[in-house]
Amino acid sequence: MNQPVAVIGAGPFGLSTAAHLRARGIPVRVFGEPMVAWRDHMPAGMLLKSTPAASGIDCPQRGHTLADYCAAADIGPLVTDEDIIPVETFIAYGEWFQRRLVPELERVRVVSVDRRPGGGFEVKPDSGEQFTARAVVVATGLSGLSHLPPELATAVPDGPTPTGPLSYSSQHHDLGRFAGKELIVVGAGQSALETAVLAAEAGARVRVVARGRGAVAFGAPPWEQPRFRPESPFGRAWSLWALSYHPQPFRYLPAGVRHHLVRRVLGPLGAWWLRERFESAVPVHEVSGIVRAEVTGGRPVLTVRTPAGESRQLEADHVMAATGYRVDIAAMGFLGHELRTGLAVSRGAPRLGAGYVSSVPGLYFTGLPAAASYGPVMRFVCGTEFASPRLAAHLAAAHG
Repeated sequence: MNQPVAVIGAGPFGLSTAAHLRARGIPVRVFGEPMVAWRDHMPAGMLLKSTPAASGIDCPQRGHTLADYCAAADIGPLVTDEDIIPVETFIAYGEWFQRRLVPELERVRVVSVDRRPGGGFEVKPDSGEQFTARAVVVATGLSGLSHLPPELATAVPDGPTPTGPLSYSSQHHDLGRFAGKELIVVGAGQSALETAVLAAEAGARVRVVARGRGAVAFGAPPWEQPRFRPESPFGRAWSLWALSYHPQPFRYLPAGVRHHLVRRVLGPLGAWWLRERFESAVPVHEVSGIVRAEVTGGRPVLTVRTPAGESRQLEADHVMAATGYRVDIAAMGFLGHELRTGLAVSRGAPRLGAGYVSSVPGLYFTGLPAAASYGPVMRFVCGTEFASPRLAAHLAAAHG
C-alpha cells in the first residue's frame, strides 16, 4: 500500500513521529512550519523550564539529541539539571533536527481531513492539492487550544487580540510593546510568571493576579531535591518517575482521576531560577476568584473577590491571560464534521487506545491531546520518547 501517512504538525511531537515512521520505511508526508509555536508564540528571551534531560526530541537514529546539536553548533554543553536552555537554542535545535531527519517537510497548512468511504483519509492542504492518506497523525501541539475562562471572556466578545484590551500570553512574542504601560497578567504557572518578569524587564508596570493563597510558588533547585527518591526529567519523586517512564497504565484509570492528574501533576509552578527575578520585579494580587472583566473607557477592569470576601476592582492598560490550554476536538476545525462527531472523547479530549490510535481506525493523536489518555508527560517534549516509537509501531502493524 503506497499511500502515505499524513503527519499534521512540525513541532517536537510531529517531527519525532515522522522520524520514527521514516526509519521504518513508511511513506510519510509532514505538514506545517517547523517549531512555529515556539518561534512565534513564546516571548523573546524566554528560558525553558524543562531541564536538558527533558528537552530532547526522540528519534531512532543516534546523534540527534539536544547535546548533539549543541556540539555541532559549538554551543556550550547543556547537560546538568542546573543548565538552562534559551528558547532560541531549542528552536534552532528543532530546525536542525527537521533538516536532518524530516527534510521533505511541506510548509503548508492542512485545511481538511475526511474519511474516505473505501478506507483511508482525504487530506487537503491549502496548496490546493488533495490526496489520500492511509493514516493521519494529529500533532498540532497547542494550536487553537488556549483557554480563556468565561469570567474574562465577557470583556472581549469577539475574542482576545494582541492589540485589544485583553489577550492570550501566546499572542505575544515581543513584550517590549508594553514598555511604560500598566499590565495585569492572570495566572500562576510558568508562562504567567515568566511573561510578567520579561514584560517588567522590558519596562512595563506589571502585576500578577493569581487565585488562592500561596498560588504563586516555585520549584526547588536541583541541589535541594530529595536524594533518596528516583530521578525523573521533572524532579525526584515516585509519582513523577512513574508518570514519566510508565505512562501505559495511565489510560486504565477512571476518567475523573486521569483528568485531575493531568491538571494537577506538574501543574502551576514557577521554575526555581525565576524566583529571584520575579520577587524583585512583580507584585502579586492573591484573589479567591475573578468575578468578571469589562472594558471601561478603553481600559480593561477586573472585578475580583479578595480572600477576605471583599470585592475589588483592578484596572490596567492591558490584561494578559496566561490561563493554560484545554484540549477540545471541536476546536480542531481541519478535522471534518463526520470525524469530529464520530470520535470518542472525554471532556473534549480524544480517547486513545494502544499506540495512540483514536476510536477512528487510522487516526492518531500525539502530544498534548494525548495527555488525557497517557498522562501529563505528554505535555512535555520528553514525552516523545514514549509516544513516538509506540505510535509508529502500532501504525506499522495496523497498516503495514
